[in-house]
Amino acid sequence: DTSTNDSLVILANGAAGNSPISLGSKDADTFQRALDELCIYLTKKIARDGEGATKLIEVQVHGARSIDDARAAARTIAGSPLMKSAVYGNDPNWGRMLAAAGRSGADVDPAVVDAYIGDIVLMKAGQPLPYDAAAAKATMQQENVLLKLHLHLGDDSATAWGCDLTEEYVHINADYTT
Repeated sequence: DTSTNDSLVILANGAAGNSPISLGSKDADTFQRALDELCIYLTKKIARDGEGATKLIEVQVHGARSIDDARAAARTIAGSPLMKSAVYGNDPNWGRMLAAAGRSGADVDPAVVDAYIGDIVLMKAGQPLPYDAAAAKATMQQENVLLKLHLHLGDDSATAWGCDLTEEYVHINADYTT
């Protein structure tokens, strides 16, 4: 969920007196890279600053059929209350990741998906793999938790960020009326 405070507005009124930047120019590319970097930085800050949050979640979806599918899957995983709770509890639950991707509206074939927590492979080609549970738990105990899903359906990728869901979040949002 987002609050009215989680906003970014970019305005250009010409008051600086700079020359206009032409689409496709070197300056436009430079500006776009800087803007992308700034937006990613601010997105992570907003997610990390979630009420009661203890962890930043980064979800990378690769191999999607389209950019829309990659974005939908990544955003749904990052926003899933079950996944956010699993991250808080250090539970390497690939099923929650796959379930969120499956309900995202993206094309997902569970028979070909790879799932990772950090660099730990939990599932390959749709098959759960044995993994070092202590290492997976340790990876999830970090302040930054990386979840990766490879759909093997195309060439598009997307990343989304979110935070874990904690008891503190419930208390902060249940104990007052606005």
